[in-house]
Amino acid sequence: MALVTDEQVQKFFKNGFLVLEQLFTAEECESMQKEIRRIIQEMDVPPHLRTEFSTQQEEQLHAQGSADYFLTSGDKICFFFEKGVFSQKGEFLVERQKSVNKVGHALHAYAPVFKNITSSSKIQEVAHQLGLVKPVIVQSMYIFKQPNIGGEVTPHQDATFLYTEPLGRIIGFWIAVEDATEQNGCLWFIPGSHKDGISRRMVRTPPGTIPCTKFMGEEPNYNDELFVPAPVPKGSLVLIHGEVVHKSELNTSSDSRHAYSFHVMESENASWSPDNWLQPSSGLPFPTLYT
Repeated sequence: MALVTDEQVQKFFKNGFLVLEQLFTAEECESMQKEIRRIIQEMDVPPHLRTEFSTQQEEQLHAQGSADYFLTSGDKICFFFEKGVFSQKGEFLVERQKSVNKVGHALHAYAPVFKNITSSSKIQEVAHQLGLVKPVIVQSMYIFKQPNIGGEVTPHQDATFLYTEPLGRIIGFWIAVEDATEQNGCLWFIPGSHKDGISRRMVRTPPGTIPCTKFMGEEPNYNDELFVPAPVPKGSLVLIHGEVVHKSELNTSSDSRHAYSFHVMESENASWSPDNWLQPSSGLPFPTLYT
């Protein structure tokens, strides 16, 4: 039996997102949590690179060291932290496991558990059903949405940050490692919003410029009533079209909302923008999804 039906594929291209409940087992989710705990326990981040992660435009990276850390994270495993978890001296104010906002952006290349999940037969079958011919993996990240402090992700389109020519070649694969509820910060979407193009782009500025990225265009003020929630149980896969508008709210609950997310680009007759913040490196060209 197919993991994705033709009807579901049509629904994805109509709405810009699709929920496939419990595609992964509880054991697979636990293996991802165990792996990320190991990575966090072993992390060694110099104090001047302890970067608080934010999607707010006015809080873009201004410090050269932090900006370089972000811009060169595409072929590494790097760490980005929640607000208020460091003292003025850069010391942890909370335990390590509860300090991190996300880990990215090459878990799919260097962490065996995430590499196996990303290129699993389940993911490959879904990609085939979506009609992807030459998909390549451009980035991956583990998102924590920590209890009580997990920050909001403001309305955005992934293609703002991962721009291709032509548009329509980016798909996000978002796996709920824990239950995602309206209380702990599940995803929200504006159905059909992927049909209107993108409103802005984040691009690199010339080398040596501070900040190292800037936005071209403006994000509209979206009507909150247009968003619909997508709560999902642990193990579910949410497919996200690169141009669909989505967000997640603050986690004010006592439950975390762990997720593993990665993006693929259909590279058949498409090109990756050299202005994107994320660039492939000689050490890690974008790997193919299909094995």
